[in-house]
Amino acid sequence: MEKIVIVGTGCAGLTAALYAARANLSPLVLTGIQPGGLLTTTSIVENFPGFPDGVDGYELVTRIQKQAERFGARVQFGSLESADFTARPFKLSVDGNIVETESVIIATGAGHRHLGLENEHLLENKGVTYCATCDGALPMFRNQPLVVVGGGDSACEEALYLTKFASVVYLVHRRDKLRASKVMADRVANHPKIKMIWDSAVTDVLDVKQDKVTGVRVKNLLTCVESTVDCAGLFVAIGHVPNTKLFKGVIDQDENGYITPTAGAATNIPGVFVAGDCSDHVYRQAITAAGAGCAAAIEAGRYLEALGY
Repeated sequence: MEKIVIVGTGCAGLTAALYAARANLSPLVLTGIQPGGLLTTTSIVENFPGFPDGVDGYELVTRIQKQAERFGARVQFGSLESADFTARPFKLSVDGNIVETESVIIATGAGHRHLGLENEHLLENKGVTYCATCDGALPMFRNQPLVVVGGGDSACEEALYLTKFASVVYLVHRRDKLRASKVMADRVANHPKIKMIWDSAVTDVLDVKQDKVTGVRVKNLLTCVESTVDCAGLFVAIGHVPNTKLFKGVIDQDENGYITPTAGAATNIPGVFVAGDCSDHVYRQAITAAGAGCAAAIEAGRYLEALGY
């Protein structure tokens, strides 16, 4: 039986693993379907302390994992299918196998939010994508016009990254001002390859008949006038959805699905703790996720100590 199982291997989960491992709790860490979380799809992280020149997102996560493993954390590739928190020890179904544990830290992070368009779904991986660093260099996008949807730091980063490959990048935003940090907004404004489409929303993706993206329909939200923007790819960067469906109805969540701690990192189930973007809809930074992972591990350790471990 495990003392502690950590679900997720982003900054929150791996930092929790590091602290739990150094407390001699030998944590079992489940990777989920996307080892390392969304940060592994980021080309450069410039605001994580200790890296004055920035660091590749995948490299940052890998370093934290190695640090945790050095102290005895065990990282296992696998996905949590269900969790029974009705009695202790808790019973977790992991890829068809039952794992019993005295405590759990939920650090499942968040996934990409979609536009919700029918053709968006039909053309996914055929020109519609949610990760520029994953797909931007594909031959289908090189020297072609591309469209990015969004107005935050993620959308700006996507647009800037795509300028390496695209002939032009159109950034479509619902408002007349970016929500991104000033540094990112200034970079976008000053880049000759990026063209802003303000006060607008993408209403359709073309062309399912050709089985590839050939353009998008864009509606000006002030005038209601629609137009077509020719492009070879649509990159959606409009935020995230917490990966918490598995715990719905068991672990307290807000109306948007973010887990709501009762105090600190504790949830409504004693012995179950939470950390990172699956409970943070305000900051959503790598450094705050790491801090939350630290806090969750310390609280879980105190919980286990009270049980006699």
